[in-house]
Amino acid sequence: MTAPLKAIDGNADLPALMTDLAARARAAARVLALASPEQKNSALDAIAHAIRSHAAAILAANAEDVAEVRAGGATSAFIDRLTLTPARIEAMAEGVTTVRAISDPVGTVTERWQRPNGMTIERVRVPLGVIGVIFESRPNVAADAGVLCLKSGNAVILRGGSDSFRSCRAIHDCLVQGLREAGLPEAAITLVPTRDRAAVGLLLSGLNGGIDVIVPRGGKSLVARVEAEARVPVFAHLEGVNHVYVDRTAKLDMAKSILLNAKMRRTGVCGAAETLLVDRAGAATSLQPLVSMLIDAGCEVRGDATVQKIDARVKPATDEDWDTEYLDAIIAARVVDGLDEAIAHIHDHGSHHTDAIVTEDAGSAEKFLNEVDSAIVLHNASTQFADGGEFGFGAEIGIATGKFHARGPVGAEQLTTFKYRVRGNGQTRP
Repeated sequence: MTAPLKAIDGNADLPALMTDLAARARAAARVLALASPEQKNSALDAIAHAIRSHAAAILAANAEDVAEVRAGGATSAFIDRLTLTPARIEAMAEGVTTVRAISDPVGTVTERWQRPNGMTIERVRVPLGVIGVIFESRPNVAADAGVLCLKSGNAVILRGGSDSFRSCRAIHDCLVQGLREAGLPEAAITLVPTRDRAAVGLLLSGLNGGIDVIVPRGGKSLVARVEAEARVPVFAHLEGVNHVYVDRTAKLDMAKSILLNAKMRRTGVCGAAETLLVDRAGAATSLQPLVSMLIDAGCEVRGDATVQKIDARVKPATDEDWDTEYLDAIIAARVVDGLDEAIAHIHDHGSHHTDAIVTEDAGSAEKFLNEVDSAIVLHNASTQFADGGEFGFGAEIGIATGKFHARGPVGAEQLTTFKYRVRGNGQTRP
């Protein structure tokens, strides 16, 4: 096996290193595409075990990353996204176990038919090839992306944020250990071994055909750069400007529970609610309890004129607030004149990520689910369910908000494409 790539500084020949890295990944992808489900599952078992057995080393590396960004004045929300805990490491390992348990998508025949001339045609799932994943701050993405690509037969090149560099390296060591124990090429899961930001631009260039698709997972500026510069297809993950609409028929206790979870469970994740919409017809009984609950829980509320009147602690909302992904304990709140205005607001200000309605009216629920054009729409459930693990995918590589190839949580199945296999017995075309 070729020697592992070494960490480099910005003065090294970065283009040559990245080209070599892509070539190794391409060779590994050909092996992985033909690997049996049993061999891939063996690697996943070993990865889960390695993550658990090396938890102390991962935590130590993460502590160094956190200390560095804290000294640099990072926000509490950013620090939360970066921080690993024993519980989060166990959740990471459990996610690997869940991915191991799902059906292997590679080789699945999704359709089969016979033509009048006797030829049989079937459509079969195959890996995409080499996937470049560019992510920020959350080091657990290294594990999620690595194991999903492994399960779906793809090689992956991971480029984490410079703030999580040590954490990602510690996690990557576990991924490589699993590959090694299963007899799979270590280059099947590669971590870019430098903090040099120029590596991102090289990945976006496609590395002379070495990359088949790019998946960005991060803030609006990262996604905008990827979409502007990428020379290969992109699974776009835009910001999560997510809404909770409380209809006039909503049960107040349910609305309070869903809203509090959607906003405050983890404020720094893309599934967090950023805007509260309340039906004017039910505002007399629901608005004040909802807003007070959020403020008492430590959430800043920025509201329209109606919302400001019910609690002196509400700050005025600006036009910018309706389009903002805070990723923090802040929410914009507005009273709307019914379901149609709520849907119109989401259409004008949402990011097509995740939106929820709380209602006891079945007709209103169906209208919302049918007309809100987001990757994930929910009825009487928290927006924080926007997660591949919660969908039964084990993990996700991101939430795709575009409309081509994959949409919503991108799991193992969404990381495959298909080809047609045609079997004949001597047919020629007249």
